Amino acid sequence: MQGKSGSGGLPVGKIPLGELERLLSASWSFRRPSTLVGPAVGEDAAIISLGNLDLVFHLDPITEAGELAGWLAVHVASNDVAASGARPRWIALAILAPRGSSGEDLRRIQGDAEKAAREVGVEIVGGHTEVSPGLSKPVVVAAAAGVTCRGCAVPTGGARPGDLVLQVKPAGIEGTAIIATDFRALLERAGIAESIIERAAALASRVSVVREALELAEYGLVTSMHDPTEGGLIGGLVEMALASRLRFKVWEERVFVAEETRVVTEALGVDPLKLISSGTLLATVPSSLKGDAEHVLEGLGVEYSFIGEVEAGGVGVQLYKSPGRIELYEAPPVDEISKLWGG
Repeated sequence: MQGKSGSGGLPVGKIPLGELERLLSASWSFRRPSTLVGPAVGEDAAIISLGNLDLVFHLDPITEAGELAGWLAVHVASNDVAASGARPRWIALAILAPRGSSGEDLRRIQGDAEKAAREVGVEIVGGHTEVSPGLSKPVVVAAAAGVTCRGCAVPTGGARPGDLVLQVKPAGIEGTAIIATDFRALLERAGIAESIIERAAALASRVSVVREALELAEYGLVTSMHDPTEGGLIGGLVEMALASRLRFKVWEERVFVAEETRVVTEALGVDPLKLISSGTLLATVPSSLKGDAEHVLEGLGVEYSFIGEVEAGGVGVQLYKSPGRIELYEAPPVDEISKLWGG
């Protein structure tokens, strides 16, 4: 799907890879020796050496949600720090509210953020709040940081040939919750039962992957991890493949989504595998450690599936949809939820 751009501009969502690489090239001209992982296509977070500790730093905007913006901002940023192998500790928030917002609107966003912070165990240490022109819904930007032992961080680009591709928790969790919250009227007009809409909205409570990511990292079971956001599970896999400079072969029949996600996406003509997907954890696991990873995840009581494998000889994602039918992705797709926002 091509995002709408208008007036020959860029498509909605993450910018095309060529444009991103041109933007990043300026930052590559200066790099401190302490920067172990800096800005790069597909990487989740910066990793900076502090001597005996490594600092993991990440920033993410929430642009595709309305009611859940404050809640998601904290969880999504915390997920990305955890997916880099560090426990998230601190967060700064920038809350940009549309013209006409009330003090109550801002307090609701901040209250949701504070609730999420308590759940994750992070401290909101600062930020910025304003009412901004040109916005149709709130935009919340979260910068999160955490520390881990020296050499213990997990880069997005750490996958190796022969690794297995692991999916933890269903695809499309975040997007399903956003649809059920911000597009409830569309689902009601499509005849979706109230009970399913409520269950879909409740998936917001599953958006954190901090526990799962930290357990896998602590036991040294993963070579890379990723919390897929815009572009969904497919977008996350593409970013891992690009960062690792490898090919990811994935079988669609092994990928799993929740029943609520299947119902609401079918009703609105949305592809669940390209739907914004915080709450899903992607990882690569050495084949020799598959049993250990299964043991850890079963101990956590969480759903998982080994959906593919990593190989050399190309860069991108091969999605095996059926015998003889393969889709090739060399760039993240535009997120499906942009269809609903009219972007």
